[in-house]
Amino acid sequence: MKKVIFIPVMALLVLGACKQEQQKEKEEQEVQTQKTEEMKTAGEHYTFELSDKVTRKKVTFKNRYGIELAGDLYLPENSGNEPLPALAISGPFGAVKEQASGLYANQMAERGFAVLAFDPSYTGESGGEPRHVASPDINTEDFSAAIDFLGLQDNIDRDRLGIIGICGFGGFALNATAVDKRVKAVATTSMYDMSRVNAKGYFDATTPEQRTQLLEDLSRQRWEDAAEGTPALAPQGLPSEIKGDEPQFVKEYFDYYKTDRGFHERSINSNGSWTMTTPLSLMNMPILTYIKEISPRPMLLIAGENAHSRYFSEDAYKEASDPKELMIIPDGVHVDLYDRLDMIPFDKLEGFFKKNLGA
Repeated sequence: MKKVIFIPVMALLVLGACKQEQQKEKEEQEVQTQKTEEMKTAGEHYTFELSDKVTRKKVTFKNRYGIELAGDLYLPENSGNEPLPALAISGPFGAVKEQASGLYANQMAERGFAVLAFDPSYTGESGGEPRHVASPDINTEDFSAAIDFLGLQDNIDRDRLGIIGICGFGGFALNATAVDKRVKAVATTSMYDMSRVNAKGYFDATTPEQRTQLLEDLSRQRWEDAAEGTPALAPQGLPSEIKGDEPQFVKEYFDYYKTDRGFHERSINSNGSWTMTTPLSLMNMPILTYIKEISPRPMLLIAGENAHSRYFSEDAYKEASDPKELMIIPDGVHVDLYDRLDMIPFDKLEGFFKKNLGA
């Protein structure tokens, strides 16, 4: 005899309600996904959620070369009438303010700081032609221009200004702090010395013969660029897909820049490459020559234990004068300090800047 399965009417109603709820959630998710894709297409999306304790508004300002820079100013909600301590943040090298620097700004604004995350010259929404160019001088100047802007705001205390530099903009941040005495404290995470790595290669492995050959190639490229009237872009930035035999740090970069984790269409590392001749000035103009002149202002260098870039922070720490601190994040790799909230020591950064900016 066939067994009859009896399901109470109430159970059917519950099952129906669950299915309706699931369908509703699915439809809402589809709508949200569509909105996200539309924002990505329009270039308006961020790779992190804005805190409900923070406000954000778009701002522009010029550096001393007349290039208009685009930034996002993050402020604590209900910050009152007292002037705030403030931070300027940029990086990583090849990223935009909607990525890691904005995430940092969001977190530090939650902790009571006014924070300006900005796109460097020639990248993102900032001005400058041609596009996709980096410069040891101009990118250092970009930080000082951000300090100009912050010091002119009525709700910011110009005597309590600091800088955070991420990745390649960690090196520029140290250079800017050395020359700009208005900066009272500086911190870097996953710092790169872009001059050193371009001039000498990773772990200083480039031979004099290789350096000479590269400079000869780049010098000839200038004639080609001059003939074309525009500089050529390097053939490829990050690969469009991972095959498995790439260096580990390339896989890590891919995991951030080329996936939903950190992709942004204005980011050079996500969606393009630098000009072929970008290394020229970096190869010939060391940016950390005067790192000792940051003293007596404090410096905090943060790097991942397993980061391929760790040696940049360690060597900068050795060269710098006191007060200085080197913090190594256990098990961390380079890109962990872009967006991993469980790895980035924001409490440490908060304490460092509150102590040294008098917050």
